[in-house]
Amino acid sequence: MTTALWCLLISMFLPIVCAGISKAGGQGYDNAQPRDWLARQEGFRARAVAAQQNSWEALIIFAIAVLVAHGVAGPLESVDQMAVAFVLARLAYIVAYVANWALFRSLVWLLGFFLSISIFVAAA
Repeated sequence: MTTALWCLLISMFLPIVCAGISKAGGQGYDNAQPRDWLARQEGFRARAVAAQQNSWEALIIFAIAVLVAHGVAGPLESVDQMAVAFVLARLAYIVAYVANWALFRSLVWLLGFFLSISIFVAAA
């Protein structure tokens, strides 16, 4: 399995990490109505929920890019490097979102998006 595919696997767990952050130590967490409970959260918990939603969205683009690059046997070494950078950017994004560092969050989001597009283009 290539490094990019391992990065894809790691990226699949990032939304779950965000969910864990949003629920960790929460008072009165309602597992019967988790979305209602999460919708009422504020502060870092609400930001972790938003980071989770964005992580699912970013995963779709990244997954398609990695699978296309592998499907057409693109330059896998550069794809691997960009995939690692993508995972690091997404980790920084989650930290920035939870910590409420808005400008940094936007910059690392842009980097992650650019890397996903670059992986797709590398397959050409």
